[in-house]
Amino acid sequence: MALSTAAWVVMIGSISVLWVPAVWALVRTLRDEGQKLELLTEQGKIDTYSPQALGELHEWIQAHPDDTYEPEARRRYNECVETLRDIEEPFYDWSDAAVDDLQKFDRSE
Repeated sequence: MALSTAAWVVMIGSISVLWVPAVWALVRTLRDEGQKLELLTEQGKIDTYSPQALGELHEWIQAHPDDTYEPEARRRYNECVETLRDIEEPFYDWSDAAVDDLQKFDRSE
């Protein structure tokens, strides 16, 4: 039983729709991880949050001061700020001005 032309077109289209984005995502992820590994090897540290993610973490800490996870979130925020000040080349798109504007949370806040 031979497949019709329409069936072949649908199969090839399905493969393209499913596999092309998957392969692209895999290649991009592997490139990013390679770049992170290179930065980690050269600098010994790497920034753990993008500017948007660190901003969201800052907002969450301010909005949830009594949460049981707040001390851990504060610690991770402060670690990222310290790391950004220590490293020469961040992985994420941090400008020098944005890094200079970051303030660590005090323990007493």
